[in-house]
Amino acid sequence: MPSGVPVPPVDIEAEGLTKQFGDTPIFSGVSFRLERGGAVALVGANGVGKSTLLRCIMGVIPLTEGRVALLGQDTGGLSAMAQRRLRARVGFVAQKHNLVPRLSVLSNVIHGLLGQRGGVRHWSQAMAPAASRQAALEALEAVGLAHLAQRRADRLSGGQSQRVAIARAIVAQPEVLFADEPCASLDPAAGEDVMDLFMRLARERTVTVVFTSHNIDHALRYGDRVLGLAGGALRLDATAGSLAPADLRGLYD
Repeated sequence: MPSGVPVPPVDIEAEGLTKQFGDTPIFSGVSFRLERGGAVALVGANGVGKSTLLRCIMGVIPLTEGRVALLGQDTGGLSAMAQRRLRARVGFVAQKHNLVPRLSVLSNVIHGLLGQRGGVRHWSQAMAPAASRQAALEALEAVGLAHLAQRRADRLSGGQSQRVAIARAIVAQPEVLFADEPCASLDPAAGEDVMDLFMRLARERTVTVVFTSHNIDHALRYGDRVLGLAGGALRLDATAGSLAPADLRGLYD
C-alpha cells in the first residue's frame, strides 16, 4: 500500500479455528484476517460446516481450539456484559428470517435494537422510544419497504420478509454483518435482488461482511475474498477476482 494511505483496521482475525462435536470433527486450522469494509464468502457443500464456522466467528458457538478477535476484542475471554456490548455492534441475517408473524413489520425491525440500552422497550413499536421508531423507519426506507411498516409480518412475501430481516440487521448501525445463506429460501431472481440490496447497503456504510453461500456465482460476484471448506479444512482462500467458477466446483465433489 502506498505510503501515507491509511491502513484499514482488521475487523475479524481468526487463528487456527477448530470445532468438533463430541468425537465428530467439523473443521480444523481455519485462519484468516478481514479488514474494515471487506466481504468474505464462505462456500462449500451442504453439511461441511459453513454455518458452524460462521457462528463460531460470531462467538455464538464456542470453539474447540483457536482464537477469534472481532472488532479488536478476543471473543474467548469476554465477560457476559462485554459479549452483549460486542454483539450490539454486529448484525446477523439468517437463512430463515425469523420474524415474529403476528407483529408489524416496524416492530420486527425495532427488534434489532433489543441489544441496546433499554432493550426490553424494543419489543414492539408501541413501547419503543420515538428515536428507535424513527431509526426503524429509516432502515425500512433503505430496503424499500417503509410503505409496509404497519403490515403484519405473516402477510409478506419471501423476498419482502428477507428485506425486513436486513432492515432489522442494519437498524443498530452495525460495524460487521454476518449472513447465513440469506437467499437459500428464495427463487433465483428474488435471491439476486436481496443480495444486491444487502451488499449495496453494506458498501454504502463501509460495513464488513461475512456470508455463507452454496451459490458459486454469488460468492464470486459479492465476495471480495472466497474461503472454501471441504473435508474439514480450509481448502481455498483467494480473492474473488482471481477465481473462475471451475475453481470452486471441486469443493462440492
